[in-house]
Amino acid sequence: MRVLLAFDKFKDALTAPQACAAAAAALREKHPDWSLDECPLADGGEGFAPILTRAAGGVSLAHEVTGPRGQPVAAGFGLVPWQQIPPAAQVLLNLPLDRREPANIAVIEMAAASGLALLPDDQRDPWQTTSRGTGELIVEAARRGAAAILLGVGGSATNDLGLGALSALGLGLADDAGRPVSPPVPAHWSRIQRLTGTVPTSLPPIFIACDVTNPLLGPQGATAVYGPQKGLQPADLARLEHECARLGLMLCTRCGKPDTLMDAPGAGAAGGIAFGLMAAAGARLLSGFDLVAAWLDLDHRIAAADLVITGEGRFDASSLTGKGPGAVARRALALGKSVQVFAGQVAVAAPAGNFQLHAITPANLPLAEALRIASGLLTAAIRQHC
Repeated sequence: MRVLLAFDKFKDALTAPQACAAAAAALREKHPDWSLDECPLADGGEGFAPILTRAAGGVSLAHEVTGPRGQPVAAGFGLVPWQQIPPAAQVLLNLPLDRREPANIAVIEMAAASGLALLPDDQRDPWQTTSRGTGELIVEAARRGAAAILLGVGGSATNDLGLGALSALGLGLADDAGRPVSPPVPAHWSRIQRLTGTVPTSLPPIFIACDVTNPLLGPQGATAVYGPQKGLQPADLARLEHECARLGLMLCTRCGKPDTLMDAPGAGAAGGIAFGLMAAAGARLLSGFDLVAAWLDLDHRIAAADLVITGEGRFDASSLTGKGPGAVARRALALGKSVQVFAGQVAVAAPAGNFQLHAITPANLPLAEALRIASGLLTAAIRQHC
């Protein structure tokens, strides 16, 4: 029996590699003759850089940057040789690079530098958080000679249009007297009356792995949809939305971009950093899951498996219509494979086909306890059902 283990993270409990490792350990104990293929998934958030870097045989580098509340954070990124990236992923990146020539692609995850998980609950406030650390990682990757930058933007703590990141790249923010406004967090935006400086044209091309389709503004925009998840109070929504519109127009004018860029699908990703990097640095958006699937050679690995086991923290109706484990399950079912899904919580009926859903959390177990013992719960469920 050949088994593909393709787990995403169990938020606040297990990383994707940890979930795969726990499932693999349980299967090796029960079925020592089975062949296991561990394929941790990444969605652009936590784990994006190490998973993709490791899969392509790259190197991980540490670098201290500015955290979301200005504190130093030990972040990092990966450098992956272009010739080691699978051809299907190279096609999606569409870079004019020769496989025979040495070149490195930097893989950066915003969550490592500017992530919500870096802050305790009482420090989560998009008025006070900055994406500067993400920009500092981009600067360091460019300094190390990266030919291009692949940025995953899931799990951010910010709603700053990427102005923090852009300030690290060379954009200046000034008040009406020309004095710098720093840090450029939204709490200080009312002082910003002009933008100065530019992002250097020598910066490597930036690709943003993103499956979010939200525009920057409006009821489906960054502030309205994601602001509350990052600590924004309902009474402050209209004021922050107004400032985002004002600064967004200012950035479009400064960079010579049409203000319709704010309406682009995905512009609202990660508190608008997608918009900011598109406007000032010419960044391009890519489907995050399609790129990850190509990078991990996921279709080939599903086709080679007899059984596909996947899962994440919560599996619901959005999982079956979205990315990650749901997409893995759909692809596997289309190829006639058996699929088993293990999740902390299950809130959807299993679709037709050889498909089984398992909730690993016992009824009435407090969430805090379930998160603490998630590895044991997953291991026990795998032993019981596989």
